[in-house]
Amino acid sequence: MLRNARHDKILEIISEKEIETQEELCKELAACNYTVTQATVSRDIKELRLFKVKGTKKRFRYTCVGESSNELPDKMRAMFTTCVQSIRQVGNLIVLLTLLGNGTNAGVIVDELHYPEVIGTVSGDNTVLVICENEEEARVVCSKLELLIKE
Repeated sequence: MLRNARHDKILEIISEKEIETQEELCKELAACNYTVTQATVSRDIKELRLFKVKGTKKRFRYTCVGESSNELPDKMRAMFTTCVQSIRQVGNLIVLLTLLGNGTNAGVIVDELHYPEVIGTVSGDNTVLVICENEEEARVVCSKLELLIKE
């Protein structure tokens, strides 16, 4: 229960303030009567899948996926654009070929997009298999992913 409350508080804090470091987040949590170590905050950041994006007042700030209407943070978008080499639809499946060692990263990003047409993904070292219900849904997702890497 305490962990869930702390996670909610972290999301609230990062939505209201630009938090650049784990130390800053620890201080903000302490001000809200949450006693945490940096190790705990580090774990929370991983569990909440927080990312750093460019800040307006500070150089970087923590944010969460989906903060702005299901859009990817710039860092994730850049990673996806850089690592995906090709996108190919095969029936109700989509195959993404990535740079060696980037299949898992690309798979996580596809998962984080929360496309309703996607049933699931399977990631390998340099490949992601995106599974859709039917060919039409796969065509829609394929178009969305192609647009994502062209932006």
